Amino acid sequence: MSLRPSPRSNFKRPLYLWNLMIRDSTNNGFFTETLKMHSSMQQSGVHGNNFTYPLLLKACANLSSIPHGTMLHGHVLKLGFQGDTFVQTALVDMYSKCSNITSARQVFDEMPQRSVVSWNAMVSAYSRGSWMDKALSLLKEMLVLGFEPSPSTFVSIFSGYSNLDSSGFLLQGISVHCCLVKLGLVCFEVSLANSLMGMYARFRQMDEARKVFDLMDEKSIISWTTIMGGYVKVGDNVEAFKLFNQMQHQSISIDFIMFLTLISGCVEVGQPLLASSVHSLVIKCGVCEDDSIEHLLIHMYAKCDNLTSARRIFDLTAGKNILSWTSMIAGYAQSGHPAEALDLFRRMVRTDIRPDGATLATVLSACADLGSLSKGQEIEEYIYLYGLDLDQQVQTSLLHMYSKCGSIQKAREVFDRVTDKDLTIWTSMINCYAIHGMGNEAINLFHKMTVEERIMPDAIVYTSILLACSHSGLVEDGLKFFKSMHEDFGIAPTVKHYTCLADLLGRVGQLDLAVDAIQGMPLDVQAQAWSCLLSACRIHGNVELGELAAAKLSDLSPGSSGSYVLMANLYTSLGKWKEAHIMRNLIDGKELVKECGRSQVEVKA
Repeated sequence: MSLRPSPRSNFKRPLYLWNLMIRDSTNNGFFTETLKMHSSMQQSGVHGNNFTYPLLLKACANLSSIPHGTMLHGHVLKLGFQGDTFVQTALVDMYSKCSNITSARQVFDEMPQRSVVSWNAMVSAYSRGSWMDKALSLLKEMLVLGFEPSPSTFVSIFSGYSNLDSSGFLLQGISVHCCLVKLGLVCFEVSLANSLMGMYARFRQMDEARKVFDLMDEKSIISWTTIMGGYVKVGDNVEAFKLFNQMQHQSISIDFIMFLTLISGCVEVGQPLLASSVHSLVIKCGVCEDDSIEHLLIHMYAKCDNLTSARRIFDLTAGKNILSWTSMIAGYAQSGHPAEALDLFRRMVRTDIRPDGATLATVLSACADLGSLSKGQEIEEYIYLYGLDLDQQVQTSLLHMYSKCGSIQKAREVFDRVTDKDLTIWTSMINCYAIHGMGNEAINLFHKMTVEERIMPDAIVYTSILLACSHSGLVEDGLKFFKSMHEDFGIAPTVKHYTCLADLLGRVGQLDLAVDAIQGMPLDVQAQAWSCLLSACRIHGNVELGELAAAKLSDLSPGSSGSYVLMANLYTSLGKWKEAHIMRNLIDGKELVKECGRSQVEVKA
C-alpha cells in the first residue's frame, strides 16, 4: 500500500495563507485578482477575518465596485464584525470612494466605537464630494468629542476646497487654516502643506500660497507643480518660470504634470524662445512622444505664432490621433490661416481618423473666417454623416458660420433645430441679427430668451443687443438696455458696452449727448468711445466736434494712427484737402503705421 500524502487538490489553505495572498495582491494593485481570490477562498469553505475584509474593501474602493462592496458588507454583518472599528472604517472608506456618501454616513453613525481614522474617513468622504459644510460640521463634532484631528484630516478638507470653483469658500478655508495653527500643526508635513497651498492657489491667493511654500523644509515635485500652476493660473508666468529655474538648480526630476504646467505657461505668455526652451527640455527628458504632450506642444507653438514648428511636430507624430489633428487645424484657424486649416481637414478625412465635435467646430470657424458658404455647407454634410448634428458646440459654430457668410435664414434654421438652447446659442442668434442690422428681430429674441425662457443674460449677450440697437438706430431701446443691464441684472458695463453706447448715439446724430456720455465713462475705456464719435462726426460733417474727439484720442492713444486717419477722412469728405494733407503728413512724420484693411469675396468657379 502507498504511503504518499493525498493529492494537492485536496489541500485546504489556512486563513493566514489566504490573507498573505490577498495582502500582496492588493498592495500590488491587482484589485480584480484580490476579489477573485476571495471568491476562491469562500468556495474552499474559509471565511475571512478582520484582517481580510479591510483589504477586500480597499480593492472594491479602487475598482469603484458597489456591487462587490455591498456583498462584502453583507458578509461583514453575517460574521459579526459590526463592532470592529478597523473593518467598519474600511466600509466607510469604500462607500465614500464609490460616491455613496449616504451609506458611508450610515455605517459611520452605527459604529459603536470610532478612531481618528474613522473620523478622517468620513471627513474625506464629504470633502471628496465637495460637501464642505458637512465636512466642517464633522470636524467641529470631532473636536467637541475630544478627538484630536491628524494631518490627514486637514489634507482631506484642504483638498476638498481645492476642487471648488467658487471663491465664496475662501473664508471657510482660512478658518480651517487657523484651526490647524491653533492645534500646533504648523511644522507641516509635505502632503499637508501641499494641500493647503493647493487650496490658496485654487482661490488665486498666491501671496498666501507662496508663504506656505517658502516655509516648507522639504518640497516634493507636487509642491513645485502646485505653486507654479497657481502662478500660471493667475497669469504671473514670469514668477512661474523663475520658480522653475530654482527647481532645476535643486536637481528635482520633472514629471508629466510639470510639463503640462510649463506648456500652459508658454501658451499664456506666447513667447517663442521660451516655448523652444520648454520643448528642448521635453525632448531631453524623453516624454516628447506622449500623445498629450504632442498635441499640447502643437497648441503651444501655434499660440506663439510659430506654425512652422507646430507643423513639424505634427508631421513627425507617428500615430496621429484626433487630438493631434484638431490641435494643428485649430492652430491654423486661430492664427489667421483658415485655408490651411481646411486643407488639413480634407487630408484628415482621407485617413481612418473621424472628426469629433471639437474638430468640426474648429473647421466651421475657419469657413466663417473665409466667408465661404459653399465650404461651410460641405462641412455640414460631414456633421450629419457622423451624427454630430445634436452637438451644441457644433450647432453654435454652424450658426456662427452661416451668420458670417450672410445666410440669416440658414442660421435661424440651425437655431430652431436646437432642442435644449443654452445662453451661448441664444447669444449667437441675437448677434447674427445684430451684425446684419436686424435690430427688432434681435430685441424680440432677447425678450423671448429672458421673459419666456427665463434665461439669465450675461455681459456678452448685452454686447450683442446693444450692437443690434446701434446698427438699427434704436436709440431709446439701446439706452433702456444699457440701463437695465446694471440695474436689473447687476452686470457692470465693459469697454464694449460703452463703445456700443457711443456708437449708438453717434450714428443717429446725437453728438452732444454722445460727448456727455463719453466724458462720464471710465478713463481707460474712453479712447475707443472717442474713436466711435470721430467716425460719427465724419458721417454728420461736424468738424469742430471731430477735432475735439481727435485731440482726446491723441492724448489717450498717442501711438495710434487711427485718429489721424479718421480726421483726414473727415476733412476729405468736406473738401478740406489742405487740412487732410496735413493730417496724413503727421502720420508719416510721427512714423505711425496705418493698419491695412482687407476684404474677400467667394467666387464660384
